[in-house]
Amino acid sequence: MAQAGGMLRPLFTSLSLLGLAAAAAVLTPAEPAALPALITEYHADSGSVDRAWKLPWSERRNARSAQLVETWQQRLEAVPFERLTHEDQVDWLLLRGRLLREKAELLRERARLGEIATLLPFRAAILQLETARLERKPLAPEAAAGELAALLKPLEQVRRDLEEQLKKEGARPSPVLALRAAGAVDALRGLLAEWYQFHDGFQPDFAWWVRHPHGKVAEALEQYGKFLREEVAGQKGKPEDPLVGDPLGAAELAQEIRAEWLPYTAEELIAIGEREFAWCEEQMRAVAAEMQTDRAGVLTKVKAAHVPPGEQHALVAAEAERAIAFLKQHDLVSIPPLCEETWRLRMIGPEQQKTLPYAVYSQPSVMVAYAVESMPHEDKLMAMRGNNRHFTRIVTPHELIPGHHLQRYASDRSRTWRGLFSTPFYVEGWALHWEMLLWDRGYAASPEDRAGMLFWRMHRCARIIVSLKFHLGRMSPQEMVDFLVDRVGHERMGATSEVRRYINGSYGPLYQAAYMLGGLQLRALHRELRSMGDRAFHDAVLAQNTLPIELLRAALTSAPLSRDWKSTWRFAD
Repeated sequence: MAQAGGMLRPLFTSLSLLGLAAAAAVLTPAEPAALPALITEYHADSGSVDRAWKLPWSERRNARSAQLVETWQQRLEAVPFERLTHEDQVDWLLLRGRLLREKAELLRERARLGEIATLLPFRAAILQLETARLERKPLAPEAAAGELAALLKPLEQVRRDLEEQLKKEGARPSPVLALRAAGAVDALRGLLAEWYQFHDGFQPDFAWWVRHPHGKVAEALEQYGKFLREEVAGQKGKPEDPLVGDPLGAAELAQEIRAEWLPYTAEELIAIGEREFAWCEEQMRAVAAEMQTDRAGVLTKVKAAHVPPGEQHALVAAEAERAIAFLKQHDLVSIPPLCEETWRLRMIGPEQQKTLPYAVYSQPSVMVAYAVESMPHEDKLMAMRGNNRHFTRIVTPHELIPGHHLQRYASDRSRTWRGLFSTPFYVEGWALHWEMLLWDRGYAASPEDRAGMLFWRMHRCARIIVSLKFHLGRMSPQEMVDFLVDRVGHERMGATSEVRRYINGSYGPLYQAAYMLGGLQLRALHRELRSMGDRAFHDAVLAQNTLPIELLRAALTSAPLSRDWKSTWRFAD
């Protein structure tokens, strides 16, 4: 049984994809659905389709996923919204938002495939081989060998065409499209290897026919992907490689903002970031005056206060214990004993620090960044300066308790079906809310500590500015690095690593902006519900699990909801 809001809900029996039509017939207006069970079923159905149609850059997979979304939109619309409990109404809106977002992402994927289709003239033939296997169709090895052999000609031709284009000024594909195509080539090569392994050794004449053409195609694909990455996009695995990202553009960025339940434009969000950045600069000037220096002098002194090699993990452990003691002293949030017991430490290696130059959380551990023996001398110094005592003092509670470790502990135990709707505005916003609250409660023990807290707060503001301007096409990756170095005070290695992560596609387009914006949302909600008291408020937020903050607000205040409910909360005004 699943329990939520004091009410027991019977779990629905899981339905197969083939039973979708029958399930829709059961779900009549006379019989409201228990939304947690419905969400669990949708999640299972979506996972079934994803696992069964593992076909990268495939129209077939895209169409099947779109069909699933359409089926579930119809099912959800059949639910009598007005008869649901308030909590189920929140979940109904969450699921509808998820389906709308899935639909938009499928359309975006289709459009992005169209932009690189001419670079992948062999894609359809590889997908056809694997699709036949997935559909359990018999294989004719001789015919398959012929199809593979025929792939070599378009593979060689497209590379020759690109080599000719490289000789002409302005004729080559953009680095963005080249990297996207290189990723698709790698994925297709992996798919072809899986197809080959499935048959090899199990079908007597398969290898006799297929081994040679498969080897030739696999080698050509590997070389073509390398060519796209290194020669066209300029990515040769060297520190001086140009930073290349894939900006969304204004229209798709606006769509992403709406999907996160924010009634703001991108320009308004940038203005919020700039306003908060100005506040941080004002506070930093006050700290500089207290320390009888200027801002550059403040950062020089703070960054010099790092521990010797071998002691960073002990510093992080001590700061974690310090934060926990502060929270208990001020009764700010409940900390279950098991949660306090089970956090751990890991170190981040030199290769990982190219994209993770600072501490991060990976359940159940805080991953600690610091200088490594194999690093070049200057990189060692930058890693030590970037992970100094005063920066670490606020980074540690952000990652552990009351930040992500406590948050993840709670989300694993309360309203677990909402994990499907994870949003960085809740995940990272929670940690940023605590950074701001700890500032308000005097957590810093010295002006150097306040400078460390302000550095990170400025960094979160800067993330709004640089990431959104990048996706609007108004700031290049190098300009983003310069902003983080010149305006925030990052070491150049750290700034470059940060920007590389922002733009390489491993995070959503709003992820970087979500830290401060989500924190400001929770900060505004905390003020609005101050009568609850600190501990009760924070416990109530954690109990709701991950969801957009405006829907969290509706859940905590029991605000009236409707089918066509839209975001209107101007939290930053």
